[in-house]
Amino acid sequence: MKYTEIKDKSLEELKATLKEKKVLLFELKAKLKTMQLTNTSELRTVKKDIARIQTAITAVNA
Repeated sequence: MKYTEIKDKSLEELKATLKEKKVLLFELKAKLKTMQLTNTSELRTVKKDIARIQTAITAVNA
């Protein structure tokens, strides 16, 4: 997910997407702890997506 895709969304859409990504991150961390996660780079991508979404939310509020 690129920032250019995110910046055009409304605040409600951003918050919904942020919630989805945080749930996904939680699931990935649980899979990592139980040794079920094969592609550990997914964690990094989801964390970066969360950061991008939070940046867009800050930009909308400012």
